Amino acid sequence: MHGIGRVESAGECGRGTTPDNEAFKLIPCASAAQDENASVSQSCCDQVQKLGQNPSCLCAVMLSNVAKMSGANPQIAVTIPKRCNLANRPVGYNLYSSLKELRLLLKAKISGICIVAGSY
Repeated sequence: MHGIGRVESAGECGRGTTPDNEAFKLIPCASAAQDENASVSQSCCDQVQKLGQNPSCLCAVMLSNVAKMSGANPQIAVTIPKRCNLANRPVGYNLYSSLKELRLLLKAKISGICIVAGSY
């Protein structure tokens, strides 16, 4: 008889990590994600560029519990790549112009889609 093994699947951010764990890497971005006039540090830009190589992970991080608890504002956070002057900004976002649409979709718990209000 065969034993039952444990199967691990890779989430949005890959094996061995979660969006919440990855969100901690964006601590240098905390003030920039709350205030569009705050300066964006180089360490923040470096982390955003790394996470931006995996858009689904970056989206999941932006909507993670850690990001919510940090007070990050998705409308402002989505401006960070532009404020960092990243040449190859993360792609893969569905951008909507109203926060109302974002809230409705979050309430519906639609997963796998990153929807960020604001312009990018």
